[in-house]
Amino acid sequence: MKPIARMVSTACLLSALLIVSASAQQPAATPLKIGVLTDFSSVYSDIGGAGNVEATKMAIEEFGGTLFGKPIEIVSADVLNKPDIAATMARKWWENEGVDMIIDLPTSATALAVMELSKQHEKIMIVTDAASSDITGKSCGPYVAHWTYDTYSNAHTVGSAIVKNGGDSWFFITADYLFGHSIERDTGDVVKAAGGKVLG
Repeated sequence: MKPIARMVSTACLLSALLIVSASAQQPAATPLKIGVLTDFSSVYSDIGGAGNVEATKMAIEEFGGTLFGKPIEIVSADVLNKPDIAATMARKWWENEGVDMIIDLPTSATALAVMELSKQHEKIMIVTDAASSDITGKSCGPYVAHWTYDTYSNAHTVGSAIVKNGGDSWFFITADYLFGHSIERDTGDVVKAAGGKVLG
């Protein structure tokens, strides 16, 4: 991990844990638990998976493995890129296993499913891989931080630059899942606002 990325990741993790710790009504010996919901077995395992678990361990080690005298523990699970599995695991962790915060979430659909539970349980989650602009747009919640690019930023940088350079007629071949539909919607809006045409 690059030094600046590690520093920012550590700062985000520490900030989230400070919030969790300040609001926790638990005995001093109870550990602070971070759950990493990730993809260990599918298409996103190379950009997440075990690497994201290891990055979380490194961040914990960088500030001593404890916070306010409480040890920090990590648990992880494979969501199989299925929203129902992600939601089931998040509910189990938050209701039965004392997990204080969930991070990662490899797809937009898994992130949005867990975000609803985050609101209900008033628990923190940091989305580090999913990219739909709905995460920070219409589905945004008070306990969620989105730590990555999103389809809005991609559309407004790449999409608008292409239109300004003459690429004003667009035809989308879209991946049929939430991220694909989000990038098509957001880029299509940018193209039309810049005077371009979306042909299909």
